[in-house]
Amino acid sequence: MKAAHLIILLVFLCAGAVGARADVVIDTVTVGNPGNSGELSGQGAGGYGADRICGSVGYTYNIGKYEVTAGQYTAFLNAVAAGDTYQLYSPLMWSDSYGCKIRRSGSSGSYTYGVAPEWADRPVNHVSYWDACRFANWLRNGQPSGAQGPGTTETGTYTLGGYNGNDGRSITRNPNWNWAVTSEDEWYKAAYHKNDGVTGNYWDYPTSTNALPSNDLIDPDPGNNATFNDNGYTIGSPYYRTEVGAHEDSESPYGTFDQGGNVWEWNESVYEGSGWSYRGLRGGAFDTSGNSLRAAARNFGYPESDGGGNMGFRVSQVPEPATIVMLALASTAIIRRR
Repeated sequence: MKAAHLIILLVFLCAGAVGARADVVIDTVTVGNPGNSGELSGQGAGGYGADRICGSVGYTYNIGKYEVTAGQYTAFLNAVAAGDTYQLYSPLMWSDSYGCKIRRSGSSGSYTYGVAPEWADRPVNHVSYWDACRFANWLRNGQPSGAQGPGTTETGTYTLGGYNGNDGRSITRNPNWNWAVTSEDEWYKAAYHKNDGVTGNYWDYPTSTNALPSNDLIDPDPGNNATFNDNGYTIGSPYYRTEVGAHEDSESPYGTFDQGGNVWEWNESVYEGSGWSYRGLRGGAFDTSGNSLRAAARNFGYPESDGGGNMGFRVSQVPEPATIVMLALASTAIIRRR
């Protein structure tokens, strides 16, 4: 058996031992260089938003190669939203002209969800920050089926217990997390860090460049392209958003796609203001200018809002301890065999 196949088998067996299912596969890339330095982002760096040092992460982690898609979110809805206690589905997903075209059928208690193939690989939108947290909990819990509650959407990485409010400062990752909505530092590092060791070196744009990308969709892609508005949309009605990874040679130094444009992406950062607790947004969207793609640009939104047609999310991941042990054992066995 080849080494790669042995490792995949061990991961599968380890996941199966805790009841995990393989209905939704999140492609990830590894972000290494733990302990790198951060850099200033925000108004003081020539962008906008409150100043903050961003991008320093003290551990190796995986991050979604792509934004969470409408197809992946549809599978999530079909698993846990037959009654949809916490409104994980927004009717605007279907009715809005910018919606991701997930359609709900049936009545409460027996809802089902579908998305057309030409929409399935485009990023989900009209999701709140708390919707994203519940999706991460569902991944953490092994993609179970059942009503929204403990063990499906309300416990796991985040202890929510039905929370859908705007003052969620105390809701943070639990120590046993393995899937999460990206932190701002995780997101920023994956997008802009030059992947050149434990450094504080960053690009201005998440396409591995300091030059403003083009918003053209070209096949083959010459590099440095993104889906945003530059005197017009990259693609117009009815899709507006490109399929994830469509700019196939415009990846970040770590190999992520669409961290600039397509949809704004929620992150865990908390912003305070006038009795409200906002959550961070990064990366710009199909309907924003190139300025919003810059490393210096920090945005935020109401976490309980459905996010509108230009907001989605990405997830990060660290292996569970048992998986790490199995991988280590597999590597040891391979070395000994050699």
